[in-house]
Amino acid sequence: MSLLDRYHLLVHDVAAAFGYDYNDATPDWVHPFIHLILVLAPALLISVGSYLAIRGILKLWKRRHTPTIYPEPIRGLEGSLLSTVLRYSRRQQALMIVLSLIAMPILYLTLELPKQIVNNALDSDRFPVALLGRDVDQVVFLLFLCGLYLLAIILNGLNKYGLNVFKGYVAERFLRRFRLLVYRQWRGDPDCRNQSEIVPILAQEVEPIGGFAADVLTLPILQGGTLLTILFFMFVQDPVLGAAALSVLPIQLVLLPKLQRRVNVLSRTRIKEVRQLGRQLSDQLRERQASPAGLLPASASFRELEHVRRKIFRLKFFIKALNNFLTSLTPFLFYSLGGYFVIEGRITLGALVAVLAAHKDFSAPLKELFNYYQTLEDTRIRYQEITAFFNKSIQKSAMAQANNTVPNEGGQFEQHPLRYLASSVKGQGAIATS
Repeated sequence: MSLLDRYHLLVHDVAAAFGYDYNDATPDWVHPFIHLILVLAPALLISVGSYLAIRGILKLWKRRHTPTIYPEPIRGLEGSLLSTVLRYSRRQQALMIVLSLIAMPILYLTLELPKQIVNNALDSDRFPVALLGRDVDQVVFLLFLCGLYLLAIILNGLNKYGLNVFKGYVAERFLRRFRLLVYRQWRGDPDCRNQSEIVPILAQEVEPIGGFAADVLTLPILQGGTLLTILFFMFVQDPVLGAAALSVLPIQLVLLPKLQRRVNVLSRTRIKEVRQLGRQLSDQLRERQASPAGLLPASASFRELEHVRRKIFRLKFFIKALNNFLTSLTPFLFYSLGGYFVIEGRITLGALVAVLAAHKDFSAPLKELFNYYQTLEDTRIRYQEITAFFNKSIQKSAMAQANNTVPNEGGQFEQHPLRYLASSVKGQGAIATS
């Protein structure tokens, strides 16, 4: 048996495992769809998922085994953002997780009820039917299912409203505490008081950290649960259509994050250019004159900003166009292959309509998870930068005090307490100096 024959046998076995009788009687145009959906796309998805998982594990291992220079520069803050968030909002995080999990069965009802309305209320001739111990006609049964659907929509909206309001409360509460801790550290450190950078730190840089505190656990659970619920619903309707929903996911996992990282690099370049322009304008304001020599650097900065912004626009809109194109490929598979399944009698028309409606909500949680990853990295860097701002001052203060000596009660000079503590840890004890 040749390698190609073994591959075709594998495709037949996989299709049989999904409950589809894939044989030579199947139309020729269906064959490439089956190969793509059941073999090629899953193999690529497993490869990409394994690569991302291994890379994430290596990054986590490297981060844990990389020694930190200064463990806790600000009193009241942990070494990592996640630890700090859990320290001050553990109960609130648990409540938001519960609200996120409650949304999953409600979401499934909003997907299932339209299928029931189409199949059992509109496209059915088995009336009257028994409902709550009474025989009802088609119109009453239709109104009953529509009422259930309306109730599910209301519950879903109330759940999202309550969760979002509570997330805002948690974010603002954590932001207030975080600002207070940073402010106390600034007030207690004499070397930091004259640094004007504390104003943008307290006003702007801590803002994204506070907002992310409410999403650090809730967003991946809510959006990931939404994604899994939609996939589970699609697989229940038909395993082949459920697998078709994942056919373009490997391409999205590979291309979109890489392109987004290029946008982030350009954004950081733009920030540097804006800062450089601000320094040039500040120098000219201090000179209190608008000399012709200052026009050339400012003009060059304006031109460079325009050049960077054009690159950002081209790349961002290319990402959007590519994502929209890839997202539109899946409904093409649904209409073609799913329509053939309806004609063949494999699935019902209501199931196909429900799958198409569910796929409209499929790309939204996936996009939110991509954004969550980018926000996580950005917020973690912001948190490290804020702690590093005080690290430098603490290091300078400690070195300055370690080089000084203080007199003891006998008029002699002994080692500074910081050096005394370090020597005590080593078991050397306090060493008096004359």
